[in-house]
Amino acid sequence: MKHIVIVGNGIAGITAARHIRKLSDYKITVISSESKYFFSRTALMYVYMGQMKYEHIKPYEDWFWEKNRIELKYDKVESINIQRKNLQLTKELLQYDKLILATGSNYNTLPNINPEIKGVQGLYHLQDLEKLEENTKNINKAVIVGGGLIGVELAEMLISRNIEVTFLIRENTFWGNVLPIEEANIVTQHLKKMGIGVLINTELKEIYTSINQRVVSILTSKEEKIACEFVGLTIGVSPNIDLVKNTSIESQKGILVNEYLETNEPDIYAIGDCVEHKNPLSGRKAIEQIWYSGKLMGETVAKSICGSPTKYKPDIFYNSAKFFEIEYQVYGKITQNLSANEQTFYWKNTENNKCLRINYEAESNSIIGIHALGIRLRQAICEKWIRDKCTIQYVLEHLEEANFNPEFSKPFINAMLEKYNQEYPENPILIKKKKSITNLISKIFN
Repeated sequence: MKHIVIVGNGIAGITAARHIRKLSDYKITVISSESKYFFSRTALMYVYMGQMKYEHIKPYEDWFWEKNRIELKYDKVESINIQRKNLQLTKELLQYDKLILATGSNYNTLPNINPEIKGVQGLYHLQDLEKLEENTKNINKAVIVGGGLIGVELAEMLISRNIEVTFLIRENTFWGNVLPIEEANIVTQHLKKMGIGVLINTELKEIYTSINQRVVSILTSKEEKIACEFVGLTIGVSPNIDLVKNTSIESQKGILVNEYLETNEPDIYAIGDCVEHKNPLSGRKAIEQIWYSGKLMGETVAKSICGSPTKYKPDIFYNSAKFFEIEYQVYGKITQNLSANEQTFYWKNTENNKCLRINYEAESNSIIGIHALGIRLRQAICEKWIRDKCTIQYVLEHLEEANFNPEFSKPFINAMLEKYNQEYPENPILIKKKKSITNLISKIFN
């Protein structure tokens, strides 16, 4: 019987294990030094905030794995012997027939900052949450270096314990290297509204410590000294390639794979956050460290291992998150700067907490991307519009179909249509007026 060994029990590795079990009777072993059981990484923040317990963020009961004949090993892989097809674990030597590397990411650090200082850390692994509990006990002020989604999560966690938070943002707006300027400004203003300090065009220069090497303050690139007892590093994550560094498995920033998620060594695959695609598809990045991509890679590699070689073909790009209570969604191609053949339609409400952006091709009017803040859209419909190359006019006319809460959003949709008609009066869109009760009664009795 073939033995499939998976290193890493995040969404990519566990999806691979589940689908291999559905498709085969192979022996499956999943190894992790982070935790014995699979858990929802995005829900770690709610454990810290007291809204959930650790056992609540495990999607499967503990008995699920034995029942489905998926062996779990809570151990660390020290090395890979590619010629002999075995792994040296801390506790044993393990043979494999097929190996899947799903080693995830590590949070980035700063070259001028000692990450071993007490009160300095990032947030990615379960152990980081445990460390955060210790580092933030009885503190009053924190500084978060870098923006992005993990930064917002960390800020929300700290705010829940009444810890004062200040962001140091290298760009001129929050997450300015990803969001278009208008959306970035909305998020920046919302963070300030939540009582969070946001220092833009500012970097961390130095950390000052007490006699016992505990953070007491920091110095910014603008020579401003800020008192704090905690420094959160949220300057992105990088593929965890530690396991392959001293092997013949090719890697650059991530573990290099082809379209079948195969490495350069036979019977060894890589999936999830640790991956770097040699030839990424048009419009996709070589490294995509998002939940949805990891899940799809797990499903894809399972088919290949079980006898149906399958190329990794992600559909329309999608990601979602929350900036506190403001929901964020992106579909397709949304960039900071438009190319020569691209145009954009942008609307925001007067309260500056909701907006919608639709990018489209100038010649055909076919949409290529949708960006929403504070408005929840239906994923299947948005992806279908992009896939079918629907025009900007068609999408706006049918926007209500994609809205999760149409009864609350009708005024916003009408406002969007009015803005579009003002900008493009030569090709107006009909705005459906709300039917009055008098008209409805008249229709019934006539």
